[in-house]
Amino acid sequence: MQSPLRWPLLAFMVLFLIFLYAPLGVLGVLSFQSGPEGGPQFPIVEWSTYWYRHLFGQVPPTRVAPLPIGPSLLRSLALAGMTMVTSTVLGVLAAQAFRRRFRFSGAVFYLIVLGMIVPGVLVGLGIALLANALGLERAWWGTSFVAHVLYTFPFAFLVMLAIFNRFDRSVEEAAWSLGVTPLRTFRTITLPLIFPGVLSAMLFAFTLSYDEFSRTLFTTGGAQTLPLTIYGTFAVEIHPNIFAFGVLTTLFSFSLLTVYGILMTLSVRRGRRVAMQEGI
Repeated sequence: MQSPLRWPLLAFMVLFLIFLYAPLGVLGVLSFQSGPEGGPQFPIVEWSTYWYRHLFGQVPPTRVAPLPIGPSLLRSLALAGMTMVTSTVLGVLAAQAFRRRFRFSGAVFYLIVLGMIVPGVLVGLGIALLANALGLERAWWGTSFVAHVLYTFPFAFLVMLAIFNRFDRSVEEAAWSLGVTPLRTFRTITLPLIFPGVLSAMLFAFTLSYDEFSRTLFTTGGAQTLPLTIYGTFAVEIHPNIFAFGVLTTLFSFSLLTVYGILMTLSVRRGRRVAMQEGI
């Protein structure tokens, strides 16, 4: 017997997906209009890849300046990579510590989660004021890095906490009973089994840091990251090169998800093989 809520839920899901991806479709359509003049126009008079070539400097100079995305893109990727590694390591270690009850564990838990609850504007402003009071230079590799770790670390921690809550400790206890050291047990047994969660934590930390705006706005200093650069360009005048860059960024995100899915599948298979070997 089918549930009476099946079709309403299906309709809601379809509407939600349309609401979510329709703006991306509009960006894709508007990015293929002809150049070099004109802002967003619809319907498209002439289809062209002009604005994609404009992004890479493959068209003659016009009044529309190329997007200054090169240095800012490298900064965002470097900052996201640093944040991903740091937050994931801290998330794994913190979740590992919470596998056993300890004094004030509840208070520590809420202190960790507080980083994702406090508004980003307040966090960024607070770090900027503290840096000014201590005479520290605000930079993307310093103050912005701290702000991003404070924001992404709770997400990585919660992901790993959920993974460890479903983890079977008997596998580790069997290794310990055979005289295997805790460090080697974690490296050879625990880590392969929890690696899908580690990948999820890495993806969360990277994407959240890569797109972060409010915390970066107050802490980055003079060298801007990609979201700030796009905002500065968008605030002056809108040109289709921004739409073309948005399409390329979306394709990059989907490529990242594809790589994540492949790595997740491989890690799950590896974890199952490890579990079967330990069972034998």
